[in-house]
Amino acid sequence: MKSPLTALMAAATCAVITLTPTVAAAAPGPAASSSRKLQMLVLSNRADLISGGNALVEAQLPPGADASRLRVLLATDHGQRNVSEAFARRANGRILGLLERLPIGRSHLIAAIAGTRQGNDTTRITITNHPNGGPVFSGPQVAPWVCTTQTNGLGPAQDPQCNAPPSHQFFYRRTSGEFARYDPAAPPTDVATTTTDQGATVPYVFREETGTQNRGIYRIAVLFDPTRPWTAWDAQNGWNHKLFYPFGANCNTYHTQGLAQNVQIDRALSRGFMVATSSLNVLGGNCNSIVSAESVMMLKEHITERYGEIRYTFAQGLSGGSIQQHEIANAYPGLLDGIQPNASYEDMWSGALVEVEDCHLMRRVFSTVSPTLWTDPAQRAAAQGNAEPVAPTDRTACEAWDSSFGNFQDPAFTQPPPGVPLPPFLQSCFPTPLTPEQQAQLYHPVTNPAGCRSTYQDFLVAVFGQRPQRLWTPAERAAGFGFAKLPFDNVGVQYGLRALQAGTITPEQFVNLNENVGGVDIDHNFVPRRNVADPGAVQTAYRSSITQDARQLDNVAIIDLRANNNLNDIHTAFHSHAMRERLRNANGHANNQIIWTFPGPSLAPPAPIADQAFLLMDRWLAAVEADHSNAPRSVKIQRHKPADAVDACFINGAKETNPNTCRATFPFAGDPRMAAGAPLSNDVLKCQLKPLNPRDYSVAFTAQQWTRLRQAFPHGVCDYRKPGADRVPSVPWLTYQNGPGGQPLGLAPVSRS
Repeated sequence: MKSPLTALMAAATCAVITLTPTVAAAAPGPAASSSRKLQMLVLSNRADLISGGNALVEAQLPPGADASRLRVLLATDHGQRNVSEAFARRANGRILGLLERLPIGRSHLIAAIAGTRQGNDTTRITITNHPNGGPVFSGPQVAPWVCTTQTNGLGPAQDPQCNAPPSHQFFYRRTSGEFARYDPAAPPTDVATTTTDQGATVPYVFREETGTQNRGIYRIAVLFDPTRPWTAWDAQNGWNHKLFYPFGANCNTYHTQGLAQNVQIDRALSRGFMVATSSLNVLGGNCNSIVSAESVMMLKEHITERYGEIRYTFAQGLSGGSIQQHEIANAYPGLLDGIQPNASYEDMWSGALVEVEDCHLMRRVFSTVSPTLWTDPAQRAAAQGNAEPVAPTDRTACEAWDSSFGNFQDPAFTQPPPGVPLPPFLQSCFPTPLTPEQQAQLYHPVTNPAGCRSTYQDFLVAVFGQRPQRLWTPAERAAGFGFAKLPFDNVGVQYGLRALQAGTITPEQFVNLNENVGGVDIDHNFVPRRNVADPGAVQTAYRSSITQDARQLDNVAIIDLRANNNLNDIHTAFHSHAMRERLRNANGHANNQIIWTFPGPSLAPPAPIADQAFLLMDRWLAAVEADHSNAPRSVKIQRHKPADAVDACFINGAKETNPNTCRATFPFAGDPRMAAGAPLSNDVLKCQLKPLNPRDYSVAFTAQQWTRLRQAFPHGVCDYRKPGADRVPSVPWLTYQNGPGGQPLGLAPVSRS
């Protein structure tokens, strides 16, 4: 039997396929190869991470090779086909081809120059195609899953992966300023024009595409001439080949496809940017940044294959949107080139949910266990590490957390009777109101122990893995499997330590708090004992960037936009500075991050500030893009940081760059772990312990209090001078396809002779 290459060469001697050029606008891409060997480059993604059955490929020929004699074969376990006709020398001089109908799994792309037998005139690369519905690297997908294609105007889902044919519509900006539907068959007369940042003045008409990917709904908008055909190598004139990527806020663990997001963002579209995002990039539906990263990757691949190559991508998003940006940029470097986290958290676990759990446990002591001991709001705030409560909320940030997210980790949701309001942010696997069928699928420890659990860690069970059998509760034994591992650990945490040392709370309050704070079980019920993280869960949180260590974050430009209204909102300003401390600890500097602070009450920046940040990020990344040196990207990010990319605050609309003035105008506090002695980086999930020692305290305890304190800390207290226990470095580009914890993808496949 002939090998695929032999068959290809045999076919090549019988037929000559002429590669004819087509008209094409220049598009960004790799520089011409100086290699003396034939190479095939997969441009739309890593060759082993392709999805949806398509791949944009470039053939780079050795010097002097005749492009008309290029032959390309696609070989799989089920046969082979000649795909030479997909390739042509385009107007920009590059030989490009769009491969379509790739089968699921591995295919071998084999290329040769007909009529030659030198080793440098043959090559092959393996392409691995994944389903359009995913997964690619995020691991086994959660179930059940509700398709929402009809809600999003795409018709019925065609399969359980929620696939449906894409659709598109045209919109335009009226001369009066509003967006409206555009009918190419009857063009309106009030179409505004816009001049892109490339100097092209075009009608302000844009195409909005909606489709399905990774069991989510994506949407793409870009300036568009409906009368002009286009390809990946002959892109629309209005697009500047830059991508603006918004991320959505909040955090919910919905088992649903979700809703398409708004991409009609004038700030970006009017300048020629493409705007794209997915429903799975909204943490308020998909609180899983690994699936979010996968969706970014898949959507960028689709854009490259259908619209053209992307110069650079920068993102924006507040609260949960900031969490995704931080985690994705660190865990999957290269997907985002610049980020604009707004009302930011460092990550989902150490930056948000640890604080939620601490606040939940502390508030129970204050309000239920010992309310008469904790009547002073200032003392409660000091113990929590928060600013004192002020009007109009009259609550600390911790109390705000517990009021909104205190029940977040409760896996059992029961829909209240009609007319009874839902508790705030009580989690469910489905958006409320639930149908009877959905309610029947939910977890209950007695009546449905194998049902859908709505906790954060259960939503990421492919990452954390399941609890070992020796830890199983009766519900787990009844279900026949372990629930997802929980990384929460508060052993040794001295809640209120700094307030004690400062004399703000009394020794009795300190002892009372720490002997009663307790923990939660796997079903989020209070238990007297403190939490010991499930085995391996803390390591996985660090390794996956679910707890952010910033080791790869020096490769992105960061403009942190911080609303600070001093009203003890949960989006406390110290998180921006904790992120800076992590950058310094990981990379020796935080030169790639600036923080702009502005007054609330809105978490989103006013339009003038948002415009400044957008344009500054664009200048920053354009300068990095223009640097063709061999310097590491992290060096280029620092080297080309604009002179006006500095920390600032906005006071009465005026920009202020004096850090002392900004700090005095916009003070910030901390959280319970920092109030317990944790460092500003606030990234210790599980502490190393040291023995209790009365000399460590600035106050004196009675003999009885010291006995109680020793009972509260039988194994010792946190020693924050030491690194966290079970801490491991983050590992970029992990895949969870082969199991929890993740394995590095390794080097991308390359073309080999």
